[in-house]
Amino acid sequence: MTAAQKTAFIEALRWYQEQGVTDALADAPQDATAWLNTPIGAPARSTLPAKNTGSPAPTLTPAVSHENQQPAFLGVAEARAEAVRLAAAAQTLEDLKSALENFEGFSIKKTATNLVFADGDPSADIMLVGEAPGADEDRLGRPFVGISGQLLDKILKTIGLDRHAQEHEARIYISNILNWRPPGNRNPAPAEIELALPFIERHIQIAAPKLLLFCGGVSAKALLNAEQGISRLRGRWHPYTPRTSELAGLSSGPIPALAVYHPSYLLRTPAQKKHAWSDMLEIQRKIKGL
Repeated sequence: MTAAQKTAFIEALRWYQEQGVTDALADAPQDATAWLNTPIGAPARSTLPAKNTGSPAPTLTPAVSHENQQPAFLGVAEARAEAVRLAAAAQTLEDLKSALENFEGFSIKKTATNLVFADGDPSADIMLVGEAPGADEDRLGRPFVGISGQLLDKILKTIGLDRHAQEHEARIYISNILNWRPPGNRNPAPAEIELALPFIERHIQIAAPKLLLFCGGVSAKALLNAEQGISRLRGRWHPYTPRTSELAGLSSGPIPALAVYHPSYLLRTPAQKKHAWSDMLEIQRKIKGL
């Protein structure tokens, strides 16, 4: 095995670990390099016996690039570079949505039903970025449509904001930092957030809102590049700029951003709604100053 091949395998293993893979699917190790000595088009056979099912051993079919007819592992670095390239190339929201649909770096794409891109008016002055879709969002393909989304709508309406308002001044645009539902509604993994950043940062650039609301600790910490939790970040405005260096030159300048509690957190801890109301008043004050 060459040094380049060894590096590719190590990168692939690291990627699986960061994606949350914790369980082996066989009772004994198997030679994942068997395909190296197998002619292209003839899949390598596992040397393992079947697992008490009476079925033959499974066929191992590595990913193959049609351009060079070589197995292609999408390691962490390669996936990140591809995400940045696709995001930077998008000139419209439709371009960006298509790029997300075609990007194969997210393993959770295979377990999700729909891409959850956005909802509301993309020309609105305010854009809200949540964390990740849940079951209802995955089923309908729109963000914040479940119970927590209903609470979010009620909270926003207390200061006259509505994703489907008739008046442009009252409209809001909504998306998530991650556009595919993680299995079991788990929190996005750090590797998933890192891959999602170029897409959501480009999303913000194309929509070009005047104000940003980061809904929940996951989106607030990632987009503000902060270590503090949501309780420390909320309550004051932060200057938002893209973390992705390749996108920095495409921005016109910092955008005021406010971190707010996620409605699912407010459903679990109703006592924190007083802080949510305080945040809404701060947003209302900021809107008047636009």
